Amino acid sequence: MSDTILVTGASGSLGGAIIRHLLDSQGVKPERVIAVTRDPKKLSALAARGVTVRAGDFDEEASLVEAFSGAGTVLIVSTDAVGEPGARLRQHLAAVSAATKASVSRIGYTSMFSPEPGNTVLFAPDHYGTEQAIRESGIAYSIFRNGWYQENLMMSLPAAVGMGQWFTSAGDGRTAYVGRDDLARAIAADLAEAPAGSATYTLSGAEAFTNAEIAAMASEAIGKPITVVNLTDEQLAEGMKAAGVPAPMVPLLVSFDAAARSGVLGTVTDDIEKLTGSKPAPLKAWIAANKAALGG
Repeated sequence: MSDTILVTGASGSLGGAIIRHLLDSQGVKPERVIAVTRDPKKLSALAARGVTVRAGDFDEEASLVEAFSGAGTVLIVSTDAVGEPGARLRQHLAAVSAATKASVSRIGYTSMFSPEPGNTVLFAPDHYGTEQAIRESGIAYSIFRNGWYQENLMMSLPAAVGMGQWFTSAGDGRTAYVGRDDLARAIAADLAEAPAGSATYTLSGAEAFTNAEIAAMASEAIGKPITVVNLTDEQLAEGMKAAGVPAPMVPLLVSFDAAARSGVLGTVTDDIEKLTGSKPAPLKAWIAANKAALGG
């Protein structure tokens, strides 16, 4: 049985960070790591370290079967194909099928908080469908239900700082924001020493905050007042359209606030600490470290 660890999306932010933690934090030998991307030229630095680099395209299942050949564990990093309905799930199912055809011994998958039916995030069904396919494959798995990135706040906080107002329909809903690097660190820890059997983790920040609490933290760090303006989903959508947000993105972004309001994004666990031995970095520290980019 091969002990190699294959990571898809290796040229992306999360996939690249996972490989970095495999090599540098977990001490996995480069010859055990396989990095898959559509354009292997982007991974020349990893190849120079001794990592095997392979081409693979989620829109071409045959290329994934070839890329996965001989791998022990395959981590499927969820793709960013959220603009075309059905595309992301189709890609993920192709990857699960390829892993089955390549006879891998374990599948890892980067999912999201509580993707079951009822989650208002528009791409939640993509994750739920992928999880179901993995479980039905009969292959041992590690599913990582990742919390909302702290980095996602770059989509809303800079504008809120600039205007002094944060328009949201999240209400008093809480979000357990977590740093991308902490997610990568936890995922790498599992991949390096996979548990017996299958496991599902919920990887969250150490605390969950309302948007009002986040605004207060940002105001303190940056030195500018931010008032949270609570809207309905319909009002938020109209405001986004008026501000020039591309029409296809409006319902997706509104669904994030609706999910926060419903409590879906506020789950707090200690899974990251269990996997890595240390707690994830707090949101307040991330805001302080990024105050210049946020508008301070």
